[in-house]
Amino acid sequence: MIAVESPRPSAADAAPSTPLETATRLAAGFAASAAERDLRGGTPKAERDALRRSGLLGLIVPAAYGGLGANWRETLDIVRVFAAADSSIAHVFAFQHLMLATVRLFSRPAQWEPWFEKTARGQWFWGNALNPLDERTLCTSHGGWHEFSGMKSFCSGAPDSEMLIVSAVQPGRPGILVAAVPSARKGIRVIPDWDNIGQRQTDSGSVAFEKLRVEQHEILDDPGPLSTPFSCLRPLIAQLSLTHVYLGIAEGAFAEARHYTLHEARPWHRAGVARTDRDPYILERYGEFWVGLEGVRALAARAADKLDAAWAKGGTLTAAERGEVAVASAAARVAATRVGLDICTRMFEVAGARATHAGLALDRYWRNLRTQSLHDPVDYKVRELGEWALNGSAPVPSFYS
Repeated sequence: MIAVESPRPSAADAAPSTPLETATRLAAGFAASAAERDLRGGTPKAERDALRRSGLLGLIVPAAYGGLGANWRETLDIVRVFAAADSSIAHVFAFQHLMLATVRLFSRPAQWEPWFEKTARGQWFWGNALNPLDERTLCTSHGGWHEFSGMKSFCSGAPDSEMLIVSAVQPGRPGILVAAVPSARKGIRVIPDWDNIGQRQTDSGSVAFEKLRVEQHEILDDPGPLSTPFSCLRPLIAQLSLTHVYLGIAEGAFAEARHYTLHEARPWHRAGVARTDRDPYILERYGEFWVGLEGVRALAARAADKLDAAWAKGGTLTAAERGEVAVASAAARVAATRVGLDICTRMFEVAGARATHAGLALDRYWRNLRTQSLHDPVDYKVRELGEWALNGSAPVPSFYS
């Protein structure tokens, strides 16, 4: 009998990639140009378009609305993969899903369901122009519509977006008004003024609103911002998104340091060893790095799982259950900030002098984490955890806790 060779599978026959496999492949491409783009700053247009083509912009959108139906643990794991390669891309990608969560948590199904469907079908990018601490944008109501005028700062991902989450204050009324509007609408002017030392391609500059007309059906007021335990998950999603960005940055810095230790660094002349990987002090540093990373990984995974459990409860979520997620998120955020900054600073102690070459831009890991972490001081997270540990008081819901 003559053996018949089985045909080789074609690309069309291959199993479709999982979202994590797709993200890993994209991250490898992002990493190749990350240092150069960090120096350049501005909008990473090619990389944003690659995300559009990948289908990952609808990652958290349920399959019933055309999305990929991922849970928060899966979504945040992909944020982490991107952050190890390019934390600016990870930041914008994380905020994409934070904005979708904002729509889901603050509005009624008749609003968020069509937006979810259109996002999945058109691979829309959502940008952020909410910033509750910037109260320069004012709202004037006119019956069935509203006028927004003013400025917003730290508007991550606003350029090259299809939709924006915006907010304004109403004189004489407490709280803020939040809305979802098309980015291209008349009255919106995105200002390319983001030029900070880190996260240089997050496009976190300013947006000006010049008599922007916002229709009543675009206002997210049912149930509205932070009005129920379930809607109060929004700041915790923000916290965990940043935690996974920080963890990814730390893992990227660790990988770069390890490469240079093994392939470029030379042992110090007084070490008495032939190879850098036998230096007892360097081995001690790597042991410390590893313990730190393992601790953050465990805390981040635990908090993400608690978020998924709370998300599944929907409107039945209690304030106490929300508080448990808040405590877990705060603990992960504190650990990720401290461990990440430590590794991004001390990586040069183990990587050697060659790793400081300007062309490598390895300082970007520290610059990126330091820049982002300053927007929500970790000391206040530690204080919240102290209140919980000593007095049993969970963090009071706000846009930052």
